[in-house]
Amino acid sequence: MNDLASVGVPGRILREGPAVRAALRRAAPALAAYAAIRLLGLAVLALWSAADGKNWHTLLTARWDSLWYTRVAEQGYGYAVQLPNGDVHSNLAFFPLLPWLERGLSALSPLSPADAGMAVAWLASLGAAWALYATGERLHGPRAGIALAALWAALPVGIVQSMAYSESLFTALAAWGLYCVLTGRWVCAGVLASLAGLTRPVGAAVVAAVWITAVVTLRQERAGGVRLRTALRKHRGMPTGVLLAPLGWCGYFVWVGVRQGSATGYLDVQGGWGNGFDGGVAFGAFVADLLSGPGFAAGLGLVVGVGLLVWLYVRGVRRGQPLPLAVYGGTVLLLALTAKGYFGSKPRLMMPAYPLLLPLAAGLAHWRPAPRRLVIGLVAVGSAVYGAFWLNGSGPP
Repeated sequence: MNDLASVGVPGRILREGPAVRAALRRAAPALAAYAAIRLLGLAVLALWSAADGKNWHTLLTARWDSLWYTRVAEQGYGYAVQLPNGDVHSNLAFFPLLPWLERGLSALSPLSPADAGMAVAWLASLGAAWALYATGERLHGPRAGIALAALWAALPVGIVQSMAYSESLFTALAAWGLYCVLTGRWVCAGVLASLAGLTRPVGAAVVAAVWITAVVTLRQERAGGVRLRTALRKHRGMPTGVLLAPLGWCGYFVWVGVRQGSATGYLDVQGGWGNGFDGGVAFGAFVADLLSGPGFAAGLGLVVGVGLLVWLYVRGVRRGQPLPLAVYGGTVLLLALTAKGYFGSKPRLMMPAYPLLLPLAAGLAHWRPAPRRLVIGLVAVGSAVYGAFWLNGSGPP
């Protein structure tokens, strides 16, 4: 096996540079396609922002959540804002890995923490594109890998991948972690899952993928008559990876709980932001209100969009999508759809669910080059225009 994960744990990666360079050469077309799509998005954003009297750099680094990450990097935790209605917005809602990296990079370079956050996002997005290529290549061949990276770049809210937000960093860690699970690199998978858990709350989805895959793998071995001790020797590093995987997510959750003096401290912090999980009740009510009023068209489009996402997930599972990808993608989708809060952020919350794109990438891989490139190009243009419109308007928070 000649891909990145085949070189083993980080120490072995450093000793096996030729294997890494070979993997990078194979991924180069995917990285070039990804970079071209994102550069197109940035160019359209810059032109649109200039025409609208705004600064594209400010939109990417100094609005919404990026301001909160920067404040954590500069001042640490403890900042909160009380709204007129009594709600409290605390920066404890933001997981620490991105602000840690912002602080470290700004200390080692001339970059401000905000610009460091954007630099981390840009580099991490390329790392994510590489992981997506490796995944698509392993499952469906090189053309599917390129298509998967390109489709992820061309998501309608793909501009977030270029912002000083944590989505790109999280997706890179999650995608490489799941790739390590696919290739049996359990210790690496556990380390990356733990880092993903320090990046976003949805890091729990990576932990679930590692744990469930480990349990099912051992059960299959046992069903085949293999003793547990033998199975664990065969899947070397599995217990360590399973133990490492939840440390980041659980560690931050526990730290916030201790700081807040409550076992539900982090959930209370999220509640102050109006976030939480209610099984999709609030989201269903939001859609129902749209369908019953002047926003009927928007509500209908939302229903169609959710239906498409569910269809893509079911399609992937029926096509034999590997268990870690199915668990991870399904968990990200479920958490996004059942969360309450600001509903305009749901597309951003679902952006790390890249396994949903695998059926589309596999299908495009069978097309001839000209029509495949035309479709991806049209989608990329649409993404660039929508991203510029979105970011110059309501945007994420």
